[in-house]
Amino acid sequence: MLKSTQRIMQSQTIPKTILTTSSVMDQIDNQIREDMMLPEIDDKPLMGRRFRGYLPVVIDVETAGFNPKKNALLEIAAVLLDMDQDGMLSPGETISCHILPFKGSELDQAALDFTGIDPYHPFRMAVEEKQALPKIFKPIREAIKTNGCTRAILVGHNPSFDLSFLNEAARRSGIKRNPFHSFSTFDTATLAGLAYGQTVLARAVKAAGFEWDSERAHSAIYDTERTADLFCTIINRWHSLLKLENQPE
Repeated sequence: MLKSTQRIMQSQTIPKTILTTSSVMDQIDNQIREDMMLPEIDDKPLMGRRFRGYLPVVIDVETAGFNPKKNALLEIAAVLLDMDQDGMLSPGETISCHILPFKGSELDQAALDFTGIDPYHPFRMAVEEKQALPKIFKPIREAIKTNGCTRAILVGHNPSFDLSFLNEAARRSGIKRNPFHSFSTFDTATLAGLAYGQTVLARAVKAAGFEWDSERAHSAIYDTERTADLFCTIINRWHSLLKLENQPE
């Protein structure tokens, strides 16, 4: 925090909302500056060059409501992506955790009925956020390094929701270096709308040629893996079209 701000705080009380807004804006400014300084390096691995140094990681969360500050994060799953020597993507390792509601969190019954999650069921083997997130983040950080990337970028279906819960859980857990870009995402709802004219996940997955099991839907693992299939298919389709267009006549 700037010294001038510290002196003001000593002399008067600043509303919490102003401090929170200032903190968020500082974070965004820092992220933008970091983005602008990303180097363009030709000798990186293919993945490190494909998305301007960002590593796409597919994420889905299941929650007990819509407010990331009040409602509990209950499940999180991540799918790492692999890229072959031809630049084609495929789903790789899946990492997931069931998570206990944080202290003081609110559980919206309608949300629980929708997902079918019993937050305190012993068979969930759920852990606290501060245990779950390092388990998710560790292989992501390793993949960032291996692929010559600078940061992960969240891939999801309407991903602003997932990123808001992920960022807030990281803040509550005291994680100072979140591997994900703080606000940029890849949205498969938008991509599927472009590629197939479908924005609902189930319909988009089917349009891409995959099966959709309604009984397994709304679990973080299943939704993440189907979203990964969808993302890879759309990106690979575009990659193939570009290769065709660039072939000499």
